[in-house]
Amino acid sequence: MALRQIRIQGDSVLEKVCRPVEKISPRIATLIEDMIDTMYENNGVGLAAPQVGVLRRIAVIDVGEGPIVLVNPVVLETSGEQTGEEGCLSLPGKSGQVTRPNYAKVRAFDAEMNEFEIEGEELLARALLHEIDHLDGHMYTELVEGPLHDVTYDEEEE
Repeated sequence: MALRQIRIQGDSVLEKVCRPVEKISPRIATLIEDMIDTMYENNGVGLAAPQVGVLRRIAVIDVGEGPIVLVNPVVLETSGEQTGEEGCLSLPGKSGQVTRPNYAKVRAFDAEMNEFEIEGEELLARALLHEIDHLDGHMYTELVEGPLHDVTYDEEEE
């Protein structure tokens, strides 16, 4: 397992539509493990493959309940509305107000290509939709209401 370099907004890879994954090859399995490690190392809630320079339909998310691996995710249903702060590992130190659905239902495959559905509200719905947007070449900055602002994080004392 290795940490991958996160691509920053302005990198053309972040504007491209990703290709579906046909099977979990050893290379794809390693990518998924690396993405989870990279997300945690950077204190992220989610990470999509194009953010590490790979144009495949893979995203990982953890909203505090353990990692969720999404391979070839498809949004089945959304409802409601929430407005809140959103940031992105591909635009470090910035965030902005974004309105998204409050509920999302997604069909995807896990790291063993087992199909499943996941439903989420609030932060999980936001994370699911944010990461799936990345797979279609979109960043949250396209949805920001008003200006982006700087975010500072307190360093954790060890």
